[in-house]
Amino acid sequence: MTEQLPISIGLTSELIEKFSKIKSLSNKLEAQFNFQTLTAGWYGDEENIIAIELVLQTPEQFAWQQQQKHLGKYNEFADDVFSYHDQDKNRLTCYIAITASELTLLEQRSTLLPGYIQAKIHKILNLIGTKLQLGSI
Repeated sequence: MTEQLPISIGLTSELIEKFSKIKSLSNKLEAQFNFQTLTAGWYGDEENIIAIELVLQTPEQFAWQQQQKHLGKYNEFADDVFSYHDQDKNRLTCYIAITASELTLLEQRSTLLPGYIQAKIHKILNLIGTKLQLGSI
């Protein structure tokens, strides 16, 4: 049985259909960011490790998600990123929109996808780390 890593990246079926390599890319980035946050000391207290789920979405899915009820403390990082921190479960769910203009660019130039996703998630994890006083990666 495998143990769940603290950081996971969720993808919607629409994004998986649009970008054939996004699933393998997200798996690679999960491993990379879990290692980076480990080496940055995010998990010093083994009894109090926060689970972070990053959910990449299309603009329509993101807009729908904004209208839903969520448990936890709301935080807006940008107009295309918001999260809910359920402190009782020590879980933070972060919704990330790939905007319409970003989708168009990535569909036209698929070679940009790995660098774009990596940079966007890296930036968001640093914002989360600052918010939770975990430091930057």
